Amino acid sequence: MPNSDAERMRIKALARWEGEGGGLGRSGPRTDALDESELRILARIGYAALGQWDALSTETKEAMLGDVCRPLAPGDGARARTRTAEFLRLYGER
Repeated sequence: MPNSDAERMRIKALARWEGEGGGLGRSGPRTDALDESELRILARIGYAALGQWDALSTETKEAMLGDVCRPLAPGDGARARTRTAEFLRLYGER
């Protein structure tokens, strides 16, 4: 049984994600799919976000939940790839 809101939200988001086809790495055209290293980076960013969830403002939480809970759209993988590359460019040396 989940102990925290973050755990319950994670379980709900994963169930929805899997119900919609399993995620960014498996759906859409090949140019829209993420590779394993990109998925690992996003998973680590997500894990870090969950660890800081309680410290986030309600506005930030709602914005993040809006992204997590919406259905995937064409181009989401490409946008995620671009944002991941920018994240690595800015913080990759840490």
